[in-house]
Amino acid sequence: MTIRGKFDGLDEEGRAKVLAAEAAAFTDSGTFTHDGTVSAFTFRCQVPAGPEDGEREATGRAVAALEAYGVPYQVLRIAVTDMRDIKIRHKGRRT
Repeated sequence: MTIRGKFDGLDEEGRAKVLAAEAAAFTDSGTFTHDGTVSAFTFRCQVPAGPEDGEREATGRAVAALEAYGVPYQVLRIAVTDMRDIKIRHKGRRT
């Protein structure tokens, strides 16, 4: 899951939380990348999905992970990539 947004009145404590979670990795608790002023962000998180889970459940879990940081934000866009739908083509293999 990737959530793009902007911070809404980030105080020094919130800024410290964001800076501590700064990375470009997808983790269960989520990580931030941001602009130089720490006003716009991309939040990346990995959301484990059950066999019957869909986009709605994944989005809810991603937003809950973002809210766990306790920083004010506005969501601009949410992107979901379901890894169960990814097909891997091995180079050099013929089917």
